[in-house]
Amino acid sequence: MTSVSKKAWVPWAFLTPYLVLTAIFFVYPFLNSIWLAFHQTNGPKSSIYVGLSNFDFVLQDPLFYTSVKNTTIYAVVSVLFQLPLSLGLAMLLNSGKSRIRNVFRLILFSPHLVGQIFVGILFAVIFTPRYGLFNIGLQELIGWGLEERWLANPNLVMPALIIVSMWLYVGFNMIYFLAALQNVDEGLMDAAKVDGANRFQTFWNVTLPQIKPVAIFVVVMSTIGSYQLFELPYALLGGAGPNNSGLTIVGYLYSTAFESGDLGTGAAIGWLLALIIFVISTLQIKIAKVE
Repeated sequence: MTSVSKKAWVPWAFLTPYLVLTAIFFVYPFLNSIWLAFHQTNGPKSSIYVGLSNFDFVLQDPLFYTSVKNTTIYAVVSVLFQLPLSLGLAMLLNSGKSRIRNVFRLILFSPHLVGQIFVGILFAVIFTPRYGLFNIGLQELIGWGLEERWLANPNLVMPALIIVSMWLYVGFNMIYFLAALQNVDEGLMDAAKVDGANRFQTFWNVTLPQIKPVAIFVVVMSTIGSYQLFELPYALLGGAGPNNSGLTIVGYLYSTAFESGDLGTGAAIGWLLALIIFVISTLQIKIAKVE
């Protein structure tokens, strides 16, 4: 073997571990999920080809539409509330070089570091009637909420999930906006002030166009993450919640595939979820006119 051929194999030698792991943990599960979606399974070793029957079953199951409705409500409301708060906090913490601002940045970002399972268990205690900190705080502020059973009332389960997710992700999305704001052209900001623009006009006409790509990225990624919600309601509610008020699409997939043992139908649900996410993400990007 010549020295040239030896050098040609060197990059592949370094890439081999990555390629092997990718084949094991991505390519094989990906192809196997396609195969499973067209088979009825009764455990991992029993399968029968059923064509599109799994998809027909899911599309006729009322629980699927309940999970889609719950997940969509969560995604829309979470994005509408989280992103303005994240941007507002980023703007507050963007100016100046005070060390206190750096401390606040860490404090606001830190909830994301602990993970959804821990947060779900924590807020299950915080939402406790009469003794929970959230209920006590509401009672002190507006004179209501001390006896409310947030996690047992179907009408309050979704607001509870949204409140917890805001606490978990507002600081995380704030970091993206901070990075974008720190790259805004200061010369354009100064020119707008010289021309007599007020703060809102400067933000709308100068700042927002420059951070638009990051804002769109955050919207799309937040929407995708919302449609993949599973751990938080599972830890907070112990399942789907009262009257399936906390049932998400991934929760429905988990229940079907792993609690009922029907891996084929679970794979079909996963592909329907992938299609939903693809369509929504594509529409968001097209509406934003991102090139």
